[in-house]
Amino acid sequence: MGLNDQQEQRLAKLRTLREQGLDPYPPRALRTHSAAEALARFTAIEPSLGGEPDPEVVAVVGRVVAIRDLGRIVFCHIRDGSGAIQIYLRRDLLGDERLAWFKRFIDLNDFIEVQGHLFRTRTGEISVQVQEFRLLTKALNPPPDKWRGLSDVETRYRQRYVDLLTNEQVRRIFVVRAQLIRALRRYLDERGFLEVETPTLQPIYGGAAARPFTTYYHALDQTFYLRISDELYLKRLLVGGYERVYEICKDFRNEGIDARHSPEFTMLEFYAAYCDYLDVMQMCEEMVVYAAEQALGTLVIPWGEHTLDLTPPWRRVSLREALIEYTGIDFLQVTDQAELYARARALGADVQPTTVWPRILDELLKSFVRPRLIQPTFVYDYPVELSPLAKRKPDDPRLVERFQLFIGGLELANAYTELNDPLDQLARFLEQARDRELGDEEAMPVDEDFINALMYGMPPTGGFGLGIDRLVMLFTNQQNIREVILFPQLRVKPEMTGLAEALTPYLDLVVATPTMPTLSGRSSSADDGSDSSHD
Repeated sequence: MGLNDQQEQRLAKLRTLREQGLDPYPPRALRTHSAAEALARFTAIEPSLGGEPDPEVVAVVGRVVAIRDLGRIVFCHIRDGSGAIQIYLRRDLLGDERLAWFKRFIDLNDFIEVQGHLFRTRTGEISVQVQEFRLLTKALNPPPDKWRGLSDVETRYRQRYVDLLTNEQVRRIFVVRAQLIRALRRYLDERGFLEVETPTLQPIYGGAAARPFTTYYHALDQTFYLRISDELYLKRLLVGGYERVYEICKDFRNEGIDARHSPEFTMLEFYAAYCDYLDVMQMCEEMVVYAAEQALGTLVIPWGEHTLDLTPPWRRVSLREALIEYTGIDFLQVTDQAELYARARALGADVQPTTVWPRILDELLKSFVRPRLIQPTFVYDYPVELSPLAKRKPDDPRLVERFQLFIGGLELANAYTELNDPLDQLARFLEQARDRELGDEEAMPVDEDFINALMYGMPPTGGFGLGIDRLVMLFTNQQNIREVILFPQLRVKPEMTGLAEALTPYLDLVVATPTMPTLSGRSSSADDGSDSSHD
């Protein structure tokens, strides 16, 4: 790709600045107030000023997002992380030369530092009357078109930095995400959970049904896997004596990408000794409600064409009841793979003749039950074949103590009364191995070290996993998971090819001059009063 006219013009300005002996990228900035703090300060003291400017000089910094040139006066808006503030440059205060320099060299997207007095303009806007200014960063790319922005969705994801730069609503999504994660941590920390870290690279993957990403560990001469779950490691910690642990981590599953699935995603998992799935169900409800109150301030939220009400208690329905209601199939009666396949195909399920019985059942849940569960719903008691890590129900060993949480048609959470019988666990692993032989690529391998850990004894435990990305989707009313991941995975495209070649002729502008003066006359070297005579 070549350079466009605006890039070439900005590079020409950069060359002129270098020739003038000015540093377009000084290492430090002076800031006494953020934009929000400056506005708050003036609002607080304005009644005592009698219409006069604030006598104290403030220094604010930010990106130039708007410029309005009125000849002898220039109005600009600069934005920092707290918001935007107007700056006001007058020729009779700065002089002809300085104002002309500003008009010539300062462009949209540049970062600047200004010093001056706060006052209110005739139109009523609090502004900084500039006495001094300084260029902090010369931007070589102009901002996107003011009205169209980044119109291509994939370009928005690829150049997320531009998306964030131009779209306040996108920035808001990730503020909510941070507030949500902070609230989840606080909920668990206050209830005695210990936050831990477990391996991302694992010699044996497990804890979920998924196809892993593989990598080769040269130092150990061994194939390793990016984790599909941290479950088995967290349960090892309960064997080791911790009673409540949790982790918020990245998991990786080598699967397709769609509006609700990303191969790299964020999960919260916690495990609590001496709890069962009913205890965990209550904790899940409390935790999500708490997170909504902290991050959103409300329990009633929009979701597409729906309005969701998170007010507890939430609906609870068994998987058997839900499947009978929405498909007419009773999985306790239809136990033959061929019969279940025929019934599923008749309903229109996307399954193959070789699809094993548990996967057919899972597809029925995904296709015919989940989309109808809009308001918060716990679906519980799953067949043992579908849940190799969950404890059987004492009154019906065909089922396990498991639940999933669905809201807005999204699967958000999965939880068990954890299996702690090492022999039962080994039998489940071996059953999974047989499914792998029948073509189920997502079936878990046998983890003998985990069996060994269980042989030391794990207390009765409730375990829980929550998809952070999907909960953020729900909280921000985003229908595509890539909208809530800062840098989602995309197919590589050579769209930046040629940029390095186009910029190479300008590499002579990279200058290392330790005493290069800046616009304010200060040295760009560290002039902070430190003694450098010992060099």
